Amino acid sequence: MSTLPDPSAGAAVKAADRAHVFHSWSAQGLIDPPAVAGAEGAYFWDYDGNRYLDFSSQLVNTNIGHQHPKVVAAIQEQAGRLCTIAPGFAVDVRSEAARLVAGRTPGDLDKIFFTNGGAEAVENAVRMARLHTGRPKLLSAYRSYHGATAAAINLTGDPRRWPSDTASAGVVHFWGPYLYRSPFHATSEEEECARALAHLEDTIVFEGPQTIAAIILESVVGTAGILVPPAGYLAGVRELCDRHGIVFILDEVMAGFGRTGRWFAADHWGVTPDLLTFAKGVNSGYVPLGGVAISAEIAATFDRRPYPGGLTYSGHPLACASAVATIEAMAEEGIVEHAAHLGEHVLGPGLRALAERHPSVGEVRGMGVFWALELVKDRTTREPLVPYNAAGEAAAPMNTFAAACKKSGLWPFVNMNRTHVVPPCTLTEAEAREGLAILDEALTVADSHTV
Repeated sequence: MSTLPDPSAGAAVKAADRAHVFHSWSAQGLIDPPAVAGAEGAYFWDYDGNRYLDFSSQLVNTNIGHQHPKVVAAIQEQAGRLCTIAPGFAVDVRSEAARLVAGRTPGDLDKIFFTNGGAEAVENAVRMARLHTGRPKLLSAYRSYHGATAAAINLTGDPRRWPSDTASAGVVHFWGPYLYRSPFHATSEEEECARALAHLEDTIVFEGPQTIAAIILESVVGTAGILVPPAGYLAGVRELCDRHGIVFILDEVMAGFGRTGRWFAADHWGVTPDLLTFAKGVNSGYVPLGGVAISAEIAATFDRRPYPGGLTYSGHPLACASAVATIEAMAEEGIVEHAAHLGEHVLGPGLRALAERHPSVGEVRGMGVFWALELVKDRTTREPLVPYNAAGEAAAPMNTFAAACKKSGLWPFVNMNRTHVVPPCTLTEAEAREGLAILDEALTVADSHTV
């Protein structure tokens, strides 16, 4: 830690927060946000001297860890040179950020529209798809999260959608592949893939292909479960889109920029979408930034026709400088390759070993530094450790598990009946083993709720 414990300073921070900050996704009177004093690498710490190994990467975005010196220096240098400029100007750092992103996206996704984050990227991607096709409907999976803005929250499949679902946003949901809890009664990855594609095709047919502008999918489903698609699924969706003139959007906001051990998760399956959304790992969230990578065909739609969308801070110089530094550091330091190595040789084997020891672990799945442990009451019936969308006392088993992690110095990412193992891509092998050891201990709490 770079600072000594200072509980009185922490109390002051918390008091000001309580008085003035309105927090997202929370009942304001029921939360007690920790006061963070600092962070570095894979760790952050509070004012009381508690240090946490960040197995959440905050919101699965600090892919290069906290306070990477090259990125901090790039932001400082850019601030001294040009803090801000309107998006209508050509600026060297914005052009370079776009070039570096386009150089890593699959296929011909060579035009970049910058946003302030992932939700805005999704908003603009679906707007582009609707304008390009002249069609109104959007298809997305039930197990998904695409953001909290107007269209993005309606595209989202998880329960956070419910309070904001207008039932008039032109969104139709379908079931994606998920063999462990197959909605198609499949017994193999091959069956799950074939049946999921057949279900999607039926949905397209019954909705009317001529009414569907886009299908949007997370390349690897993130918050809704770290669901790695079976071989052939994304290619099958690509074929359905091509057959019916539907725009294929891949949401790489969480899975992109090294998290799965490739620059983009789509690279694992050799699939190129028409539009690709990104954010988070593009600069590890050091300055808000997201964007849409656009195919040549869709970009051409707006060659002579104005695109009716824009943002005051689109391609903000400080954000773009941090993206340039992040991408260059990832390339120079082999961070993407390191993430793949961690997944194959440390995290994957380590998590599977935990599953052998703990009856509460129903399934381990993931790749790179993008993993989930699905926790269950009964391995035979696969009953979740807590009910779907559990709250209050019903969520107690997961809450006590999370508390055990934190008590031992690990900050987990817990969602429903799962704990996601999503540390920075820069995590060392020693840090990975430290985290696995804490998970091993905390899982005994989850085991106490099994039958």
